[in-house]
Amino acid sequence: MDAGWQPGLLDPQQPGGWALVHCRQQFLADANGLLFPRDWLKRQEPAVLAEHGIGHLAGDALYVLEAEQPFDMPGCHWQSLRQVMLQGDAETFRMLGYASQIGTWARQHRFCGSCGGVMRAFSHERAMHCARCELHHYPRLSPSMIVLVTRGDELLLARSPRFVSGVYSTLAGFVEPGESVEQCVSREVREEVGVEVANVRYVGSQGWPFPHSLMLGFHADYASGEIVMQPEEIEDARWFHLDALPPLPAPRSIARYLIDLYVARRQGLPEPTLQG
Repeated sequence: MDAGWQPGLLDPQQPGGWALVHCRQQFLADANGLLFPRDWLKRQEPAVLAEHGIGHLAGDALYVLEAEQPFDMPGCHWQSLRQVMLQGDAETFRMLGYASQIGTWARQHRFCGSCGGVMRAFSHERAMHCARCELHHYPRLSPSMIVLVTRGDELLLARSPRFVSGVYSTLAGFVEPGESVEQCVSREVREEVGVEVANVRYVGSQGWPFPHSLMLGFHADYASGEIVMQPEEIEDARWFHLDALPPLPAPRSIARYLIDLYVARRQGLPEPTLQG
């Protein structure tokens, strides 16, 4: 897929351009990739809930069509956003992450949550508007944190029952209303593994392939306590020496970046780059 995507607000009433088809964190793809000639695609009459212009790609208009359900089309298949994150380039993931967020937002705000009226898209800004009660809905993000807890040359890693067999990763959780992200780091670590942390410092962020998610990455120092795993959330948690690490999350994920960055700094190696 060509690079050079620039986000923008486009009028879906205009013809032409390229289209992405999105449905629940997946994109329609064929042998040529994820882009389809928009006018041709719409003549196939897929069941679409909404259509939004999301910018320009190499100078051409780009739209996202939010499909009602995944549908079959000859020569096509559905590809997950997570797969793009792990296998595609950073610019493509950034573009598709944006398209996925807009598609999900459009799906979830077709009707007003206050009065039940039909929501309409504004032409001059990225917002859904209820004419009946004047309620506006803008695309939203749900901040979450992910943190690597360390103790010198030891890394505190854990695994969830949902992980790929054998893989250990950093700790993560969603920010609760009224708390700072740093407070969330301390709370989630305490809840999941029972230890206290100090010197919480921000490292970087990455759009995450889940609805509305923005993952904020941190490093934190161990302060006190013994590991006590949270039932049903943590299957195993332990300290690993940086020279004897277990199977780790996939490259390009922020979890792996936090680990690789810390190891590189401790060993005096070149620092990795966070994708996306």
